[in-house]
Amino acid sequence: MQLSKKNAFVYAKEYLIMTLGIVLYVTGWALFLIPNNLVGGGVSGIAAIIQYATKGFIKIGTTYFVVNAILLVIALFILGKGFGGKTVYAVIVASIGLNVLQGLIPPEICQTLAVDNGKLMSTIMGGIMAGVGIGMAMSQGGSTGGTDIIALMVNKYRNVSPGRMILWMDVVIILSSLLVPSYSADGELLPWTEKITTVVYGFILVVVNSTVIDLYLSGSRQSVQVFILSQKYAEIADMITNDLHRGVTVLDGKGWYTKHDTEVLMVITRKSDLSLLLKMVKTVDPNAFLSVSLVTGVYGKGFDKIKEKIMEKK
Repeated sequence: MQLSKKNAFVYAKEYLIMTLGIVLYVTGWALFLIPNNLVGGGVSGIAAIIQYATKGFIKIGTTYFVVNAILLVIALFILGKGFGGKTVYAVIVASIGLNVLQGLIPPEICQTLAVDNGKLMSTIMGGIMAGVGIGMAMSQGGSTGGTDIIALMVNKYRNVSPGRMILWMDVVIILSSLLVPSYSADGELLPWTEKITTVVYGFILVVVNSTVIDLYLSGSRQSVQVFILSQKYAEIADMITNDLHRGVTVLDGKGWYTKHDTEVLMVITRKSDLSLLLKMVKTVDPNAFLSVSLVTGVYGKGFDKIKEKIMEKK
């Protein structure tokens, strides 16, 4: 019963974080990007191009849902049902949000925050919000769809930066906007010169977007290595193992100043758990000596997996 409640709490937390990420992602598009006729990468970029070309007849959320539905069918076979379930949820909520939120945000707010501040500022703000939103969804094992799905499928087998993959795939989509007519919200055809500047802003958008994704994911997965010296090492080790559920390695050491033998605890854990670990040690031994250092990569049980390219059998 206790395990069931714990699993329910974990799932609720994951979907809550994903929902918050989707809200940020959708708001970035509806508030900053769409009012300025900006084009991004991925499926959302394709959907935006279609909305501008059809004078808003085909909403961005509609195209977003149809294209992602096709990609999701492929992803289910590669990434598993767990990924598919979370991403189906994310795609449905994002598709509805992209259509509905455009009508909910008052035009005056879009004019003041986005249009009046210029396309550059809107590109940066929209890119940051969308990047954080995608990062939050990906950190929980899901995705907002589009090129994120392709990036996660490749990232499952290769140690490739998801943000960098998304960046290169989006370049082609942004350049394709030059071949399609684009109309503003007032129904005016955008001139060729403005479409070229829109492409430039699109490149800035995907750079900001991919950089924010990588920063968010690397921050959420950052690990630390902690060395703990204490006379109560056994009690501390038991508490870390039982309460924090992290492994502890006991090393034999000797203080050269005191010439006394001592035991050193080595713990590797997520950076997000560091504050809790320090509090736990302090409750047992306020005089414990600790050394904390960041580690660039941790692979093994409880951390990241070593991904290798699957070799085709001849």
